[in-house]
Amino acid sequence: MLSLHTSPLEQPGTGDAGGMNVYITQTATRMARRGIAVEVFTRATSSELPPVAELAPGVLVRHVHAGPFEGLGKNDLPAQLCAFTAGVLRAEARHEPGHYGLVHSHYWLSGQVGWLVRDRWGVPLVHSAHTLAKVKNAALADGDTPEPRSREIGEQQVVDQADRLIANTAVEANQLVDLYDAPPDRVDTISPGVDLDLFRPGDRAAARAALGLRQDAVVLAFVGRIQPLKAPDVLLRAAAELIASGAVPRERLAVVVVGGPSGSGLEAPTSLHELGASLGISDVLRFLPPRRGAELVDVYRAADVVAVPSHNESFGLVALEAQACGTPVVAAAVGGLPVAVADRASGLLVPGHDPVRWAEALALAVRPGLWSRLSRGAVAHANEFSWERTTDALVAGYVDAAAAFRRALFAAEVAV
Repeated sequence: MLSLHTSPLEQPGTGDAGGMNVYITQTATRMARRGIAVEVFTRATSSELPPVAELAPGVLVRHVHAGPFEGLGKNDLPAQLCAFTAGVLRAEARHEPGHYGLVHSHYWLSGQVGWLVRDRWGVPLVHSAHTLAKVKNAALADGDTPEPRSREIGEQQVVDQADRLIANTAVEANQLVDLYDAPPDRVDTISPGVDLDLFRPGDRAAARAALGLRQDAVVLAFVGRIQPLKAPDVLLRAAAELIASGAVPRERLAVVVVGGPSGSGLEAPTSLHELGASLGISDVLRFLPPRRGAELVDVYRAADVVAVPSHNESFGLVALEAQACGTPVVAAAVGGLPVAVADRASGLLVPGHDPVRWAEALALAVRPGLWSRLSRGAVAHANEFSWERTTDALVAGYVDAAAAFRRALFAAEVAV
């Protein structure tokens, strides 16, 4: 696997680390349990990182030196593609030919590297875009920076060259076909999953006690990277509306924001705090750093509702994790979120980002009768997804891609 711009070893929720890190970690680990050796190539971001680290039994992470260790954003990384590719090729050269049987690239930067190593190693290239520039640019938040034209061109090149494309949802599959002219027969739709052993319903009182929250509070949570694309500001504005309308008493409202600045959010890392102050709701806000494992489970269990107000999401793993814990989700009706959230069964989908409409949806979701029904539906909906199912589908796609690749090679040899 190639994951140039972010390592699966990094903490999701800040910088460039997010759902893609979780996706790679979960699928690679489960492939290794099936007897498939996995090596993940990523860019070294510290001189203290070892050349090779074990993510899990059967899964190695190779840190490739490509550019300065620190201070490079995603927009700086195209200049390091040659250096990164050289590091990947050197690693393969230490093995017997045929050591790697397939390359799965994640995000377009890795796809550019995968395109070259595919041809050098004579193996199929499977690619997951995770996000698409044309889609992001069509749904920009106010004041956000559009993706550069160079990325659109790079994505198109990868789509043209990949032997198999993995889409999270049918919507993303259609976007690849309609916006990037991907051949439909080379696109597999495979939804991500959720760790159902970790994320499950539990003791809400204990979770609230662990976070220092009142037992009778109305708790609204946001979990993710703090940047305009993820739109945490929508939740804060909606919270102000809830107080102003009297739908939730100020003394009972708690808004918990878990995550760190990322992307264009790094340009104004305190903007969310400042927004809370300008709205007069600083007293109801709780900002927590990114967390994983049981600590993240506590956030989901403690919340009455988890809000996912993103302007675009290729899927929305946070929504699935929250629902697996029995917490309804109020989400924007964009991208893959209508798949991740079953509207009026496991949560509520909101068209647009108007704070008044969001406040109405949040107030509706926390009503005891509806909340209980949505909570039960959330668990049932999340249980339809699992990383085991995702991994099984990926492996089946790998087998098909490898067979098609061999047939194409044989046909070319016969033609010669």
